[in-house]
Amino acid sequence: MSFSHLGLSPKVLTAVTAAGFETPTPIQDKAIPFVVAGRDVLGIAQTGTGKTASFVLPMLTRLERGRARARMPRSLILEPTRELAAQVAEHFEILGKSHKLTVALLIGGVSYDDQDRKLDRGADVVIATPGRLLDHFERGKLLLNGIEILVVDEADRMLDMGFIPDIERICKKLPFTRQTLFFSATMPAEIQRLADNFLHQPERIEVAPQATAAATIVQRLKKAPDDQAGKREALRALMREIDVKNAIIFCNRKKDVGILYRSLQRHGFSVGALHGDLDQHQRTATLDAFRNGTIAFLAASDVAARGLDIPEVSHIFNYDVPIHPEDYIHRIGRTGRAGREGFAAMLVTPKDFKALKAIEKLLRQEIPWIDGAPSEAEQREASESRPSENGRHRRGGRSRRDKRPQGSGAPTNRESHQPRHQKPSPQRSAPPQNGNGAGKRDERRSDVRQDQHKPQHQGERKGGHVVHGAPAERPQGNAPQAGRSKQQGMGDHVPAFMMRPVRVT
Repeated sequence: MSFSHLGLSPKVLTAVTAAGFETPTPIQDKAIPFVVAGRDVLGIAQTGTGKTASFVLPMLTRLERGRARARMPRSLILEPTRELAAQVAEHFEILGKSHKLTVALLIGGVSYDDQDRKLDRGADVVIATPGRLLDHFERGKLLLNGIEILVVDEADRMLDMGFIPDIERICKKLPFTRQTLFFSATMPAEIQRLADNFLHQPERIEVAPQATAAATIVQRLKKAPDDQAGKREALRALMREIDVKNAIIFCNRKKDVGILYRSLQRHGFSVGALHGDLDQHQRTATLDAFRNGTIAFLAASDVAARGLDIPEVSHIFNYDVPIHPEDYIHRIGRTGRAGREGFAAMLVTPKDFKALKAIEKLLRQEIPWIDGAPSEAEQREASESRPSENGRHRRGGRSRRDKRPQGSGAPTNRESHQPRHQKPSPQRSAPPQNGNGAGKRDERRSDVRQDQHKPQHQGERKGGHVVHGAPAERPQGNAPQAGRSKQQGMGDHVPAFMMRPVRVT
């Protein structure tokens, strides 16, 4: 089976042959005929199955006729990251050599001037990240009412990065008669809602079960200690045990990427770093060095987890267990691409067992352990001793100062605001309440009896008598400052009956 039966133009078929493509992948075989016919398509396929060519090839066929006008592009491709956008632009350069199409790449981290010049000349294809596209639109440098084809690539990654409101804004500015293509590796409910709103009777193409890893990838788990130094040592031991040609090492946080990068450098590994805080030139240079073999290891955040086509990545190491189970699918999808064999290993600390179970539930399989699976007792002990997420309190829970036994007469929140020099009153059981407020009066009388023994520096003992008053018994947060009257509570407005002197026993 070849590309000849998919409805592509002779010029595109010539470019496909020159690029070395022989047979279409399943997603290409099913999606290309519908895209050439002008139908809306909702494509779901795991990473590394050739989704990019499944919309680039038919777009080249459809754009052979017609001509772009200044600031009015004919087609728009939205990508979640700069690297993915640049990768799609490379596909157009390779496959569109014989086409005289102008491609504008609108991404952040580079100058507006070059992008403005391309838009002014007229662009047949605009490949952009949502933020930079809206910047050009709001500056009046781009008009969207001439778009014939819209492609939203890696839609689930758009959701994770918070781009869905931007995509909704962009879609509302496009012509209603456009053709819309959605491609994604997973299909969360929010993406399904977006597809229902902006696709017209789409052809749903699903060539693999959602959220599945390629069968050619060997997956393994390795135990690691909780402390970061021990965890880095476990990673280095794993990297030395296995014959690694090259590998991407994924961390959850950009800060950890930098720490791990410097640690591996100190231990003699050829390594680079890639995360969102680097400028575009650094990110491009690091990726090029990894592709051509100048560096063997790449410490990266999830900016490298989606759609990057680095054909021969032999290994993936997950230094951190990903927070979202779907991210595990995308991370390990950087290896084992296009039918090649791959290897993915993940370090698991005792506090990661819960996140690991979520990943195995998504995969519908258990991942084997390199050094023996932990016992159920170890997992139960880890889950019981595990603090709340990120060391913060769970929502709806009490703060630390409020975690006292309830109903036992322990000091309340009001008492926690007393001045430090004032000792709290002895514990007492809560007085019975009734409908006429007698319980409150009993509580006030009890406070009067107990507060008679307070130290003299609180200003309550005067001439052998103690002045009592409900507001003055428990100073609140607005205690009198130095130089002011020592009267507390109601100040000058204390009723006379509350100022009645009481003999001290």
